[in-house]
Formats: sequence, structure tokens, C-alpha cells
Amino acid sequence: MPVAIAPMTRIAELPGPPALPMIGNAHQISRPLFHQRLEAWQRAYGDIYRMRIWAREFVVFADPHVAAEALRERPGTFGRTERVSTTATEMGFGGLFASNGEKWRRQRPMVMAAFDPGHIKRYFPSLVQVSARLAARWTRAARAGEAVPLQQDLMRYTVDVIAGLAFGTDINTLEGEQDVIQRHMDKIFPMLFRRTLAPFPYWRHFKLPADRRLDVHLQAFRAAVQEFIATARERMRAQPALRESPTNLIEAMLAARDQPGNALTDEDVAANVATMLLAGEDTTAHTLAWMIWLLAQQPALLRRAQEEVRQALGDDPLPTRIEQLAALAFVEACAHETMRLKPVAPLLPQQAEHDTSVAGVAIPQGTLCIFLMRPGAMDGRRFADPERFDPDRWLRADASSVKRASMPFGAGPRMCPGRYLALLEIKMAMATLLARFDVLSVEAADGAPVQEQLAFTMQPTPLRMRIAAR
Repeated sequence: MPVAIAPMTRIAELPGPPALPMIGNAHQISRPLFHQRLEAWQRAYGDIYRMRIWAREFVVFADPHVAAEALRERPGTFGRTERVSTTATEMGFGGLFASNGEKWRRQRPMVMAAFDPGHIKRYFPSLVQVSARLAARWTRAARAGEAVPLQQDLMRYTVDVIAGLAFGTDINTLEGEQDVIQRHMDKIFPMLFRRTLAPFPYWRHFKLPADRRLDVHLQAFRAAVQEFIATARERMRAQPALRESPTNLIEAMLAARDQPGNALTDEDVAANVATMLLAGEDTTAHTLAWMIWLLAQQPALLRRAQEEVRQALGDDPLPTRIEQLAALAFVEACAHETMRLKPVAPLLPQQAEHDTSVAGVAIPQGTLCIFLMRPGAMDGRRFADPERFDPDRWLRADASSVKRASMPFGAGPRMCPGRYLALLEIKMAMATLLARFDVLSVEAADGAPVQEQLAFTMQPTPLRMRIAAR
């Protein structure tokens, strides 16, 4: 007898929160807490449900194995949503981040080469220099008895690293007080998120005050990006050999751009420079802030991390050899545990490129899907005491199950190309902090409880850290 094939579930048959006419579930959503609302609905309606924001209907998936399978099919079956892609392109960073299909495939190899572990290892002496500046900045704060504005300093650190590695430029915001780039960059992702959830692209027809302020920040940010490109072009004119053997991302893109018949455009180059700055600054800095705060709540774990760092470094005041960072197994476990509990990308919106199915649900072309990245890693059916900050779960023999459930860098071909650099930066910053300072306290700058805030990436409310120099 022929085998009966179960019919696909239609989106309309899925459970979900009751929606109002016209606006759907928009009235139940606060942008800074959007991820928490989706996670709450997952607890109420299960790992697959539907919801609507104005005219746009979404299918939400929370099972990590389903997410991994679907994300492996990118960029063919799923891609960036049209709203995210077009809005990011309008704002000037429509490079690899916002690209789909052939445009993504064309740019991916160059970006991957920039983050090749070998290239990052060659950059390590410059990373040491950036870390020494961070240590000096924190030493001044400790001696003056001043609280460290944690995210601000970490963003200076991460943008200095990415500018040196990807663009060959020492911008040194850690020793400067102008803070020009970060002051403008900090406004871009929140506005991208706001526009992503807007009922329609109103900014193309009229500008609200927030949109006019964004235009000012974007203009200044684009000017900084063009300066990076001009500096690199001048360097390549002075050293023609760089066209054959580029040393960083911007040189590789410019060399490719100038080849006859190459499909890259000046806009592609500028968009990827902007993307590397934004993504390289935001995600790593917020992960570090969460990690330092979580460790500060667990003094025994903080002491254990500190002891590991000081043993690995010996008499060195900060890491001087990349092998010293390789010895920080517990610190790395703390980083992974932080990303499990506080993923800076707690949800991944995707759009179906053609008719497909996910977990038995028929997904027509154009369907908007959201993959929740935290519930699977917080599932008590999979892990003991899932809400506890327990770095040792990453060091146990059975750690493979938590690794499969926690995917902070995404999954599939579009997995974050900067993941190796991010872990290296995290370990370097933590070693710099724990080798030279004692952490006295970490708290919200306004004295209130620390909260999660989603502004495209998920970050803590502004934190202040008090430290004492050894």
C-alpha cells in the first residue's frame, strides 16, 4: 500500500496571540522588549506560532534544531527580509549584511578573507597595543576613583580593533575624547530597528524629528567611511604591491573594485566598510558588557576567571602572545555562557525566497519568519538549571548538547564571519581587565535594576563599573 503523506500545516492553522483588525499585535509590542514579548508568546503558544504586526504576518520558530536546519539553507531558501535589506541599503550599509543571492556570494569571499584566523594572528601585536590603551584608560579611572562607563569604553575598544584589522587605520579613539565615530554609530542600529518594525516606510515620504537627526548622523558616518577609503587608496598608490597582496579588507575590496570587468562598485566598498564598523563594534562590546556584569554577580566565578588569567600571563601585565589567550579555557566558557543567556542577536528575521516548508509548516514565497535564538538554549528539558550562569556546562564531557542549542553567531553559510575575532577580542579584553584590576562593582548607571534593551542588537541598560588597580 502507498505510504500516506501527512498534509502540511498551513500558517492560518497555527496558534498565536489574538490580533486586532488592521494593527494585528502591534499594540502589544514595545520595541526595546520585542524579543521578550516573542519569547513570552513562545511559552504560551509553543515552538511554532504566528503573529501579525500591522499588515505583515510572521511565523515564529523557537526550536534550535529547526532553526539550524532552516538557516543552513541560506541564502538559497531564506534571506534577509526585504524591509531590513532595503532599509540598511538606504542607510549606507547594504554590503554583505544586507545582501542576498548573487550579490552576497560575490562579496562573501573577501569578507571571509579579512577575518581569516591567520590574518587575525598577524594583527595580534596591534591588538596588544589597543588593549594597552584600554588598560591605561581604566588605570586613570581607578586612580581617580571614577566609575568606568562600561559600554562606551568597550565600544571604543572594539571600533579601534576593527578599524585596525579591516582597514589598516589606527584611529585610536581610546586615547582621544572626540568620540566622533561612536557618537554617530550608536544612533544607526536603533533607527534601523525602528524602521524595520514601522507599519510602512514613512521616511521615504516625510521625516519625523528622529529621522532628521538620523540624517545628520548618517552624513557624518559616511564622511568617516569615505576617509577610511581615501586613506587606503593613498596607501595603495604609495605601495603598488598592495594591489597584488592586500593586507586587509578595505585593500582587498579596492583591488578587486579596480579590476576590469569586476562587478564590485564604489557603493559596495563603502557599504562593507560601514557594515564592518557597525557590526564589529556593537555585538562584541555588548557581549563583553553582559559578561562582565554576569561575572560581577558571581564573585567566586569572577575570582576563578581572574586566577586563570593571572596564571596564564605570569608577570606580563596584559597578554603579549596569542598562546596566552589559548590557555583561557574558563574565560572562553564564560563568554559562551554569556552568549547563551544574553545573546546580542536573540532573534533572526528571514524571508522565504521561494515556496518551502519548515517543521511541517508550508511556507509560501515571501513569508516572513523569525527564528528565536534563546528559548532552545534556555530549555529545562535539555539542560539542568538553564537560567543559572554556569560556565562549567561548556567544559563538561556532555557539552555538545548545549553547543547545538546555543547559536549566538547564527548557523549555516551566513554564520557570522567575525566569530573568531569576536572571541579573541573578548578574551583579550577580559585578560586586560582581570590581570590588572579588581572589579569592585558593576551596576546600571541610573542605579535601577539592569534590564535588557533591544535596539536591533540586545544590550544591557548603560552600566558603570568600579575597579581598583592591582
